[in-house]
This record gives sequence, C-alpha cells and structure tokens, in this order.
Amino acid sequence: MTKRAVVLLSGGMDSMLCAALAREAGFKVLALTIDYHQRHRVELRAAAKIAAELAERHLVIDLDLTAFAGSALTSDIPVPKDSFGDTIPVTYVPARNTIFLSLALALAEAEGARDLFIGVNAVDYSGYPDCRPAFIAAFEAMANLGTKAGAEGERIRIHAPLLAMTKGDIVREAARLGLDAALSHSCYDPAGDGRHCGHCDACLLRIKGFAEAGVADPTRYS
Repeated sequence: MTKRAVVLLSGGMDSMLCAALAREAGFKVLALTIDYHQRHRVELRAAAKIAAELAERHLVIDLDLTAFAGSALTSDIPVPKDSFGDTIPVTYVPARNTIFLSLALALAEAEGARDLFIGVNAVDYSGYPDCRPAFIAAFEAMANLGTKAGAEGERIRIHAPLLAMTKGDIVREAARLGLDAALSHSCYDPAGDGRHCGHCDACLLRIKGFAEAGVADPTRYS
C-alpha cells in the first residue's frame, strides 16, 4: 500500500522540491499550506499551482498570525534589503515552524500518515533558529512522545531532505526532477503584480542558487 505524507507547502522553491522528493520516495503527498496573513500572499497562489502538479490533496488552513507583532512578514515593518545581518532578521515569524509542524502533525495523525516533510535549510538561509537540525530532531522526539500514534509505537518521522543543501543544490535537484521553478514564489516583498523584488533575503538567496547551479532563472524580478 502506498504511504501518505503531509508536506508543508508554502509555495516557495524549497517546499516545492520537498513535495517532489516525497513523491519520488514513494509517498502520496497531502500538501498543507498555512495562510498566516503574510504580506507576500502571492505565495499562496504559487502553492495552489504546485499542489495541482504534485499533491494528491491540498489543504489550506487560515491562521492569522498578525495578532503576534514583531515580524516584517506579518506587521507593517520594512523588509530588509540588499544585506544579510549577523542577527536573526526581522522577517523571522515567532515560532512559525513550531506552529506549522504542529498543525502538520495533527493532520498526519488524523489522516493516518506517519511522515511529515518540511523544506527547512540550514546552509543557505537567513539564520532562523527553527531551520536547524537540532530543532527538527527535537520536534520529532516531541511528536513521538505527545501523540496517540507515538504512544502506541507507530513512529512518526520528520523529513527535512533539504537540510544540508545549498541553494545551488536545491536548484540542481529541482532541475533533475523536471520541476518548473517559475511556479514557485520566494520574495518577501513582491511588487503589486507579483514580481519578485530582487533585493530581500529570499530573493538574494534565490538568485544565488540559480547562479551557483548554472541554471537559467525563470523568475520575474522588478
């Protein structure tokens, strides 16, 4: 019997590759997208397009994180441009991956799935603490302690296949799998017509990835 996996699908290239790798590994993909009222809402449309290509089913949950201030992605705070700082950037959303993985865990248990995929990356990223191997390992341990499935001996696994990849690696893997990178969206501060700004952390990393991979970048930049 084909196994099912819950894949957190933001609409970015990392999550698109994650869904494709889950499918390549033999899983049917149950894609979960969180509408957390992010300023870059164009990524929700990207997630729908990607799910139509890769997922068995796509679930979108509305969870308004603008109630928690402090992030440039959910509050009226300028998105930093053209630089990477030495501290955790203001685009960090408080406990976002903890919240998202918890929702994915609940969905997986309800659906009888025991595998969760998340496209976090600890090499080329913006310094978020919830993208590190120690966080993923700790969440997996918690998942097996705090669920009915785990208590009954059905091991829950958190897969983070992009964890040790560079952005160049990610672009190369996407090309190997024949993925259309143009379907994905990375920008934190897109133009009104949906074009990438080309200057935020996410855009700079995306540009770097295509350049390192030697793959033509299909992204529309402002």
